[in-house]
Amino acid sequence: MAFPEGFVWGAAAASYQIEGAAREDGKGPSVWDMLCRKPDAVWEGQTGDVACDHYHRYAEDVGLMKRIGLGGYRFSISWPRVIPDGTGHVNPKGLDFYSRLVDELLSAGVEPFATLFHWDFPYELYCRGGWLNRDSAGWFADYATAVVEKLGDRVTHWMTLNEPQCSVGLGHHEGRHAPGDKWNWPEVLRVGHHTLLAHGQGVRAIRAASPQTCRVGFAPVGVVRIPATDSEADIQAARTDMFAVRDKTTWNNTWWMDPVFRGAYPEDGLALYADDLPPIEDGDLETMHQPLDFFGANIYNGTTIRAGEGGTPEVVPNPTGIGLSAYKWPVTPDCLYWGPRFFHERYRLPVYITENGTSSNDWVAIDGGVHDPARIDYTARHLLALNRAITGGVDIRGYFHWSIMDNFEWAEGVKERFGLIHVDYVTQKRTLKDSALWYSEVCAANGENLLKTQ
Repeated sequence: MAFPEGFVWGAAAASYQIEGAAREDGKGPSVWDMLCRKPDAVWEGQTGDVACDHYHRYAEDVGLMKRIGLGGYRFSISWPRVIPDGTGHVNPKGLDFYSRLVDELLSAGVEPFATLFHWDFPYELYCRGGWLNRDSAGWFADYATAVVEKLGDRVTHWMTLNEPQCSVGLGHHEGRHAPGDKWNWPEVLRVGHHTLLAHGQGVRAIRAASPQTCRVGFAPVGVVRIPATDSEADIQAARTDMFAVRDKTTWNNTWWMDPVFRGAYPEDGLALYADDLPPIEDGDLETMHQPLDFFGANIYNGTTIRAGEGGTPEVVPNPTGIGLSAYKWPVTPDCLYWGPRFFHERYRLPVYITENGTSSNDWVAIDGGVHDPARIDYTARHLLALNRAITGGVDIRGYFHWSIMDNFEWAEGVKERFGLIHVDYVTQKRTLKDSALWYSEVCAANGENLLKTQ
């Protein structure tokens, strides 16, 4: 079985990671602008001030997307570029940039998939309490309204939040991402609660402002468990562990997904965090639990689980010498089979893989090309696993490779290269990697050429 007709072959990026133009045309500062000025917060003191200069080079970049043959491009919108103070005055130049980008995409035959929040929270709102302030949900809804009123005549696919596990956990508990805070669990969970409220209010705002029928979802981290064998005991153990809240960490699924898709926090999470819970007001869970059209998941790898005594899930250590990305993440292609399968079983919505990819040690070779066979192999293996899920009946609508181009990889600076397109950060020259040329063939064949390689 090939991939379904209409399957979206895409790639993704995020505003702060590629746009640059950090202080141009009325853009306000974000918490990432703030963190990048903190000593030792980012590798070699790098910032997103210029990044890939996509703000000025978007037409060239969309031309490369067209050359690859992408059917969709998932991008994010910078809240402080649109509303410099986070609330109040809307910056027309900021909105005009995204309007031009959308027009360029559509003229190239690339469907825009817009994410409203990919971590660049307005600095001025952080100074008013940020996500700790319950008003943040309303601030986000007002921002969503401004964006959708401008772009909603052409954009029909929207995502509210990207990876709340990261923005909340890495940003407000571990302190490795912006805003760089290291708070205790009562504050962290309050931030998370308000973030999920923002999602719910944002969905309402998108639907109210859109002048046409639109499709709305969000894109959390997909924390995937892979059964050690195909035995029913191991499959059930993996499924149980994947939807459990066992430890005080943000790296789980159900604390972030169950309120959105089921209208309730998970019982094991409520018990674990009994002494740390945020104020939950009447109507909060109803607000979070808005009707959605698809389930987005960012999946890069998974953890193997077997059934122990009495069926208790047990982690199976990775094999000695397992393949590792340049980022030292394990290569576990079956994550794109079991992850979508388990998520679809639980939440019963069409699935988009909103991010999947790998960091490689890429550079321009002496022949002028960028040869990245590891990325090709990684992607092929994961897409074959994804096709197996589709063949098994999982409703999967699209795949967005992370990333369309090398970019500012948050606290890692530009050290990690995830792109299909190589970026020379000194000259801003773009070079299609071998993986981009290979992916172009995959897009053109709707994945049928993948199946011939098995």
